[in-house]
Amino acid sequence: MRSIVWCVAVLGMALSAGAADRPNIILIMSDDMGWSDLGCYGGEIQTPQLDALAAGGVRFTQFYNTARCCPTRACLLTGVYPHQAGIGHMMDERNLPGYRGDLNKHTPTIAEALKPAGYGTYQVGKWHVTRHVQDNGPKHNWPQQRGFDRNYSMITGAGSFFDPWTLVRDNTTISPVADPDYTPETYYFTDAISDHAVRYIADHTREQGDKPFFMYVAYTAAHWPMHALPEDIAKYKGKYDAGYAPFREARLKKSISLGLIGDGEKLSPQAEDWSKVDNQAWEAAGMEVYAAMIDRMDQGIGKIVDELKRTKQFDNTLVMFLQDNGACAELMGRTGNMKHPDIPRPDKPTLPAMKPTDFHSGIVPDQTRDGYPVRMGKNAWPGGPDTYVAYGRGWANVSNTPFREYKHWVHEGGISSPLIMHWPARVDAEHRGKVYKEAGHLIDLMATCVDVAKARFPALNHGEKTVPLEGVSLAPALNLTSLKRSKPLYWEHEGNRAVRLGTWKVVAKGKEGPWELYDIEHDRVESRNLAGKHPERVKELAGYWDVWAERALVKPWPWDAADPGAPVRPNQNRNRRRAN
Repeated sequence: MRSIVWCVAVLGMALSAGAADRPNIILIMSDDMGWSDLGCYGGEIQTPQLDALAAGGVRFTQFYNTARCCPTRACLLTGVYPHQAGIGHMMDERNLPGYRGDLNKHTPTIAEALKPAGYGTYQVGKWHVTRHVQDNGPKHNWPQQRGFDRNYSMITGAGSFFDPWTLVRDNTTISPVADPDYTPETYYFTDAISDHAVRYIADHTREQGDKPFFMYVAYTAAHWPMHALPEDIAKYKGKYDAGYAPFREARLKKSISLGLIGDGEKLSPQAEDWSKVDNQAWEAAGMEVYAAMIDRMDQGIGKIVDELKRTKQFDNTLVMFLQDNGACAELMGRTGNMKHPDIPRPDKPTLPAMKPTDFHSGIVPDQTRDGYPVRMGKNAWPGGPDTYVAYGRGWANVSNTPFREYKHWVHEGGISSPLIMHWPARVDAEHRGKVYKEAGHLIDLMATCVDVAKARFPALNHGEKTVPLEGVSLAPALNLTSLKRSKPLYWEHEGNRAVRLGTWKVVAKGKEGPWELYDIEHDRVESRNLAGKHPERVKELAGYWDVWAERALVKPWPWDAADPGAPVRPNQNRNRRRAN
């Protein structure tokens, strides 16, 4: 017994001694934003806080996500491909190991890996890695059961910014307007995320200041619905009245000047024609609100930075910012439906007011708390809590400047993300503000955290043997050193698939689509398909993909070519298992 106590004491001293040279780690992710939306990536939206982090750190020009929200979150949290973590698609059970819609036990989270190394662990914002979202259901994959000491989370994937659904503090579902621990004058989820991040930093510093911390901050901005605060929307009033093309052209020019895109690159084809938009004022308003949502998130990141500075932890904190997928071209709410019609806002509430302790029944609320019906369509002017609309394909095309495609697809517009890495104690002065041109991927984030935290990736998790990490540490990029990656990078989502090896990329649309080949170094926009010119290279890379797809639980496929989102019957699963 005496020897056990001595061992524990020595371990405690080692963790405490090592805390000074191990950084705090804050991983910040936005939702449904495009590659060029930030000012430091070519955009016109006001993001001074993120621009400052980029100026003091390193920006990746070629960092990749998985093209969709929950697969990205599973990949980010675990350091393996999303299918290996059980979330190859969304939160639906398809009775296949790679498509369970629930994070599996074989893949520990970053919090589960860092906690034994003496880190405090915190999560705020969107969770979206379990299909069990109700308070009276299983909670084995809620944040506290997956390694986080404290959390303030939306368990599901989307909802009103003024009244989010499945909001929980720790393990308890709460109403945003009946929460005694957080009582702002106006509830807005982006602010709530930022404020809780600041609170957790302050509390950790006061209570456990001798320990480093890991914090995962998952904003829902700028995912639909287009909801923002009036003072932020006012900053962009009239900004986008000229339509899509001028902003695509300006963003390309700026991204080239910043060294993020090659000088010879051209724009991908424009998705929509502004002159054919039948309600230009409504269309422009969607982008105004979208910009306001990003602006407010940036303000919140400023609060987090200020708290790090106040507590004298800024210099030894590694902050990483990224996005979960490319811009979203989904048409949510752009026309009315039976429950949320395309009607003008009534002069007064038409429904009974909700009690503060009442909960909505789904992602799209039927009404506001004060009794206004939630509306969709072109009479639903974006911004307020009684509307639920997306900003549409034309503006998503702007957000993804200069790339092709969007969220869902694995062409560059679907999978390209900014990555800003900022760590003053580690980034040499001559490297600050520089761009890093090697490819990085979400699979690398766990490896990076384990590396800089001087932790050990666990061999067992919840009693199960763990899946080995797929990524490499990104720490060398902080001083522009090569990552020395030896393996290709892979993607699959809804049958869309890709492989990146060196500067070459093969990519295909849908399960039946042909492989295309691009030289990303000279054609990042994927405008010149070289498959016919280099068939052997296509065959080589496609062969790598097939081997990986078997190993990483992508196959057997659950996708029907006509409808990749349709449920799969058991006999279909068996047939596909035999075929693969």
